[in-house]
Amino acid sequence: MGGGERTSMGALVPTVKSEPVNAGETSTPAAVAAAVVEEETAAVMEAVQEEVPVEKKEEEEEEVDKDILCPICMQIIKDAFLTACGHSFCYMCIVTHLQNKSDCPCCSHYLTTNHIYPNFLLNKLLMKRSARQMAKSATPVEQLRQAIQQGCEVSVKELDSLLSLLMDKKRKMEQEEAETNLQILLEFLHCLRKQKVEELNEIQNDLQYIKEDITAVEKRRIELYRTRGRYSAKMRTLVDDSSAMTVRPPLRDKGSGAIVYSSVNSQEQGRAGTSQTRNTDARAPGNSQIVQRKDENHGGSDSQDPNQPGKAIARKKRVHAQFNELQDCYLQKRRYWARQSQKQGERVANLMNREGYSAGLEDFQSVLSTFTRYSRLRVVAEIRHSDLFHSANIVSSIEFDRDDELFATAGVSRRIKVFEFSSVVNEPADVQCPVVEMSTRSKLSCLSWNKYIKNYLASSDYEGIVTVWDVTTRQSVMEYEEHEKRAWSVDFCRTEPSMLVSGSDDCKVKVWCTKQEASVLTIDMKANICSVKYNPGSSAHIAVGSADHHIHYYDLRNISQPLHIFSGHRKAVSYVKFLSNNELASASTDSTLRLWDVKENVPLRTFKGHTNEKNFVGLTVNSEYLACGSETNELFVYHKAISKPAARHRFVSDDQNDPDGDMGSFFISAVCWKLDSPTIVTANSQGTIKALVLAA
Repeated sequence: MGGGERTSMGALVPTVKSEPVNAGETSTPAAVAAAVVEEETAAVMEAVQEEVPVEKKEEEEEEVDKDILCPICMQIIKDAFLTACGHSFCYMCIVTHLQNKSDCPCCSHYLTTNHIYPNFLLNKLLMKRSARQMAKSATPVEQLRQAIQQGCEVSVKELDSLLSLLMDKKRKMEQEEAETNLQILLEFLHCLRKQKVEELNEIQNDLQYIKEDITAVEKRRIELYRTRGRYSAKMRTLVDDSSAMTVRPPLRDKGSGAIVYSSVNSQEQGRAGTSQTRNTDARAPGNSQIVQRKDENHGGSDSQDPNQPGKAIARKKRVHAQFNELQDCYLQKRRYWARQSQKQGERVANLMNREGYSAGLEDFQSVLSTFTRYSRLRVVAEIRHSDLFHSANIVSSIEFDRDDELFATAGVSRRIKVFEFSSVVNEPADVQCPVVEMSTRSKLSCLSWNKYIKNYLASSDYEGIVTVWDVTTRQSVMEYEEHEKRAWSVDFCRTEPSMLVSGSDDCKVKVWCTKQEASVLTIDMKANICSVKYNPGSSAHIAVGSADHHIHYYDLRNISQPLHIFSGHRKAVSYVKFLSNNELASASTDSTLRLWDVKENVPLRTFKGHTNEKNFVGLTVNSEYLACGSETNELFVYHKAISKPAARHRFVSDDQNDPDGDMGSFFISAVCWKLDSPTIVTANSQGTIKALVLAA
């Protein structure tokens, strides 16, 4: 192809200026390529050999980097090929291009695979450049290795000196590495010794606590034995004195001179015995009723004399079954009171109770006594919460009134039913009738009795309405409709009976006053509100359980941010309840309960055993125990000092369509303690309500 009138469009690697071809001369593609290669080589060599300042070199290297890029893939050229028009490309790039088109990608000149040639010189320059770059980044060892591999001439003497130097360097490095290893090992051993010394000191302190407590308990036992011995001796003396006073002196028969005992004595004793027997029989029904009442309040026939051997053995078995938990509880309380004594001085350290126990031992004895006292739940009454007009029987909430005489239930049946507890327990029937029943417009989620005004009851429902009811008149006193979505929780304040708080799916907590028609305070949060609860000792503090997995503890005098945020649950917090002014319990759909100290802002304990992954299963607390439902249709009771369940009770299905008693579709939906007693009322998703009592 005659290219006399064509000029080069410029090369990629340093810019090449093409000289015009004489008009009379013709040139072949090979000749043109050779000329271009020669010019490119000269320019590259000139640029490489020139000495320029470092900054200028870097700029030129950047330009070179741009020029050695393939115009097609924009990467450094690999296996460079030159076209007849003077452009260089990667071989694979230009071949692939020419399979689809027959022109140069740079100048659009006609081009085929017959018009491209290997650019050997450019490939060599690129290899040298790559080697220089590798040499710059290579370590001295790599450079030495490359020099030897490339055949660098070295004498034997030089190699000996080099080997000697390398051996010295190796020994020095090995010594340094050994010293480092020994230093690390020594530091580890020091840390281990420190840790074990601390553990030993802690164990020694624990052993000292145990030794002191054993001495105190043994001393107390000796005192009890002595007291019992003195009591027994005194009783024997009283019996002997009574016998001596009852028997009259013998009479001597005048006729025979024989000694005759008065028959009047025996006759009076016989009459007295008969009278006593009759009185005992007459009092028997009353005693039976007393026992029954005791059964209701203290576990019934299972609450026998704690000194009886059988019960003592059972309690010992419970101790061994939960030994690790009880051990942790004992040490925790003992150490806590030891720290408190150190903070407050010897005055507290030497403070003993009337039995001679330290504060820590007394605290643990209370836990041990209450925990081992009960092991099961016994049914004392049952109500079928059936409704002829509503097939849905789920009870969402159960609450006792101020005096623990009445309890109210509510749920999806849109009815609030109030029962008298004594009637339910003492007069069992197939279907118990409520003493009060009130209808609502929507499904109910929560109830709360006013702890000052006995007949006031608050409810929250699925339409977001918070209602205050007068149970006596069966009419609503106030209705609050500010919530935009379902209200899950409502609670009356204990210290300020006119105040109540509610939480809703609209992410708002609202504080209400029964003397006003609108809310007095609103807290906007970022997640749905599942539960709200007033601190029983304050009208200014509330706990909020949220779907964001946290418990927010607010001071209502400053709602810009919570006082504390308790984190630990892995799912939504469904319930919050106060055991005391400082102890807060929470339930979550992560199948755990947690206990928190709101004063110190610390977690105290985590309770596991029940199953709760999606439903509201209820939570109730008293001063010593927590109870919650489970999605296995079981009720679980925990002692607040022990993480594992103390007792449980399974509801038995009475569904005709569930002959095998499969509890998979049923769950406990509401629970409530009878204040500071072992009695609890609970309901499940079938609408069955049971009164249970803790038993041995």
